[in-house]
Amino acid sequence: MKDKKTWICTNCGYASSNRFNKDICPKCGLTFWQCISCGYTVIDSIKPLFCQECGEKLNFVNITCYIPEWNGPEYAETDLS
Repeated sequence: MKDKKTWICTNCGYASSNRFNKDICPKCGLTFWQCISCGYTVIDSIKPLFCQECGEKLNFVNITCYIPEWNGPEYAETDLS
């Protein structure tokens, strides 16, 4: 039997046994975006048009951290029941 996976939003701690729709947390409505040029991270509901740090345009990737292996200290005791 496979272990049950849990996806956890690192912004608000919401936990789900299902992947978030379009990588947007259903509780806080946010996604983590990172500039691939300089590493600057933005938390927003939509992809930024340009980087406030380095000025690159349309250079962001979705890095929403809700992977099953995440074990952050703030939400380590999260219960899905």
